[in-house]
Amino acid sequence: MDLAAVYSRQLDGQPLTLAPSGWTYDFTFVLVDQETGSLWYPDDKGLTAIQGPLFGRRLPLLPSQDTQWERWQREHPGSRVLP
Repeated sequence: MDLAAVYSRQLDGQPLTLAPSGWTYDFTFVLVDQETGSLWYPDDKGLTAIQGPLFGRRLPLLPSQDTQWERWQREHPGSRVLP
């Protein structure tokens, strides 16, 4: 079971700023975008706007992988962690 996912935050070429809404549904956090106040819920294809001006729009799921920091450093030696 995946406990994390990565989603695009670009919609029509504009970035959305996503944050926790304070709501949960079916034991999953619902996100809100600060630009329109739309609520976003994850499904198997991405994040779907379930309420607000962007209702029905989708932010796609992006490929990602779970790894350990030591392995990541070996494979990507120039990586840095932001404070």
